[in-house]
Amino acid sequence: MMNAPVGGVVHHYRIPAISTFALACALALPTQAHAAGTRAGSTISNTASASFDNGAGTQTIDSNKVDLRVDELLDVAVDSSDPADVATTPGATGQLLTFSLTNNGNGQEGFALSTVANGGGDNFDPTVTQIYLDNGDGVFDAGTDTLYTAGANDPVLDPDQSRTIFILSTIAGSVADGDRGIVSLIAASKTGTGAPGTSFAGAGEGGGDAVVGSTGADGQDSGAYAVSAATVSLVKSAVVADPFGGSEPVPGATITYTIVATVAGSGSVNGLAITDNVPADTSYVANSATLGGAALTDAADGDAGSYDGTRISVALGTIAGGQTRTVTFQTKID
Repeated sequence: MMNAPVGGVVHHYRIPAISTFALACALALPTQAHAAGTRAGSTISNTASASFDNGAGTQTIDSNKVDLRVDELLDVAVDSSDPADVATTPGATGQLLTFSLTNNGNGQEGFALSTVANGGGDNFDPTVTQIYLDNGDGVFDAGTDTLYTAGANDPVLDPDQSRTIFILSTIAGSVADGDRGIVSLIAASKTGTGAPGTSFAGAGEGGGDAVVGSTGADGQDSGAYAVSAATVSLVKSAVVADPFGGSEPVPGATITYTIVATVAGSGSVNGLAITDNVPADTSYVANSATLGGAALTDAADGDAGSYDGTRISVALGTIAGGQTRTVTFQTKID
């Protein structure tokens, strides 16, 4: 795309011979992973010589010296540093994506950073809250890394220099298990961007021109959050055994309640607990509670169950999606 240089309008210039030379040299190396050759502002000098015999012996003469100043090539690379989608949960804050910003040009250059979180191709739009510039250790720490403010502390990189960039986002509470949200980081040369070969006269390091390289001086890459969530369903049933060998709910009959908790999804739930009040007109059968068929005591002790005189409680803890837990207890009809 064609962007105006920071602080002004795009101007079109005829590229002089010196720029054509520098551009040809630089674009001969588009596939290299490192900066595009000779440092911007360097002078390439050359003098020709000739020898001849004019009858008075061999003579040698030199031509005039030709000096060419190397122009600055504007190239930048942005790459996601996350090996896979970053797992997240509904409503989560401070969710981290990591990127690498590299100056692939041949001069010192500043880069303006921006993000896009609504580019499509995903299930939801994360809300980008902050961008941080790494302090050099590659590990995010809000206390030591630098909060990025556009236009105030745009990263300035030497040729081949890289810097880690962190993006923090908030995830909406309405997202569902398996949803995916994409965020793109964009880095644009402060000198200017545009089609490869676009020249900014006199704007390069060392006083030469600045010439847009193969990346358009405007690099970007994307990272993604993948929602890992879980839901809980609870189903309760009752079986009656009367004193006469039947199943009538008459006084003296025993009711066995069964509660099945099912966790679905790719995530897990924490602190899952089941509680159930003993129904009116019934009496709890002491030490009748079970978890997965194993007996529970009524005391608040080492096992998961307890009875406080009015209700039973069973602590299930952390349960991953795809698992169930079954609790039973008994009461007797008064």
